[in-house]
Amino acid sequence: MNKLITLVCFLFAGLLPGVAAAAEPKAPDVLIRDVTNEVLEIVRTDVALRSGDIRRVVELAEALVLPHFDFRRMTMLAVGRDWRDASPEQQARLIEGFRTLLVRTYANAFTQYRDERVVFPPSRFAAADTRVQIRTEVVRPGAQPIGIDYMLEKGEQGWKVFDVVVAGVSLVTNYRSSFSQEVRSGGIDGLIRALESRNNALATEQGLAPAGAGAAS
Repeated sequence: MNKLITLVCFLFAGLLPGVAAAAEPKAPDVLIRDVTNEVLEIVRTDVALRSGDIRRVVELAEALVLPHFDFRRMTMLAVGRDWRDASPEQQARLIEGFRTLLVRTYANAFTQYRDERVVFPPSRFAAADTRVQIRTEVVRPGAQPIGIDYMLEKGEQGWKVFDVVVAGVSLVTNYRSSFSQEVRSGGIDGLIRALESRNNALATEQGLAPAGAGAAS
């Protein structure tokens, strides 16, 4: 499952050549299809990625993924009702912490992709819709296909992913229970500390710079 979620996080790289330069915004299903195919080509051919270079994975994530995911909304969904009790500064730190957690948690698995391919079943939505669900399937040799649904919303900056459902499991709500427990035991600041602690542990494991270097404890 970690490998599949990793693929989700890196398939939406709209800054790649030929994608970001489009004059008109693409329909969400076309956007996901085109970008997915571009990113899979990088996965298959990038020497650093194939050799397990975690720094290269994080570099690509920071440069390519962030503009196309609504991390504020994703964090709101993951934190749940406790979000409204957080101050603007706390919210900013939660967003940064959750974003870093997603990138670093799945960085190792991303380097393991080899033969997976993605197919695109028809998606049904109206031209006037501003919130859509786009279906894809990851096909793996010798295994059952895994469904991945992208939840997107259209705003002033175009289509943004705010959740991904992998094999029926929501990426953001998957974290809600543990986040709620952290808030109950230590408040919003406790959750922030837990995120920063986990991110720094991952950074140490991966030989990366500590996360949230400028954040208070």
